[in-house]
Amino acid sequence: MADEQTARRVTRRRVRTRANLLDAAFQVFAAKGFGRVSIEEVCEAAGYSRGAFYSNFASLDELFFALYRQRADLIARQVADALAGDGPGLDVPASVDRVTEVLLLDHDWLLVKTDFLVHAARDPAVARSLLEHRATLRGAIADRLGRDRALTALPAVLGDADAAAHAVVAAYDGVTTQLLLDKDVDGARAWLKQLLTALLTEGSTHSHPEHHPE
Repeated sequence: MADEQTARRVTRRRVRTRANLLDAAFQVFAAKGFGRVSIEEVCEAAGYSRGAFYSNFASLDELFFALYRQRADLIARQVADALAGDGPGLDVPASVDRVTEVLLLDHDWLLVKTDFLVHAARDPAVARSLLEHRATLRGAIADRLGRDRALTALPAVLGDADAAAHAVVAAYDGVTTQLLLDKDVDGARAWLKQLLTALLTEGSTHSHPEHHPE
């Protein structure tokens, strides 16, 4: 019994240490950029030794990807939960409102994400993992869009739900690239709302947004 309690305490401490390292790494990566950060700097920011680092991560690359996966999974859950709020049918305007209200649009995260994209572009193994996570996000969106095509027809130009999900993710990528440069979160949410509504609504007649990417 005592051994079980000790094991549980060790497990909880390990989980807490890992979470603290990820939080500290996020702050350091956002401030300095992935290529300019050392393991020692992450450890110092988290208040841990190198031993604590290596008991949780084999390398800085592994920590970086764990951080990306943590944030990407959050976005996937946000999108899936927002799109699941309409019951059996998809109310496009209402769903778009919910997605754009909750979606993570954090400038520091975008800096970290951009660093990771550049890193992945130079490392085929990391690129494959990143593609898998992007596919998970698209899958969550496609699943919701495809549940009841009889009630809500997608624009013919988009094809099926998978193609529509690709378009949604592409819209998010484009809007967040602009946000990375101009730091206008409110403008990004408004523009994303307009884009998604236009993409997912057949014959959309919505007016153009006041905020346009330059």
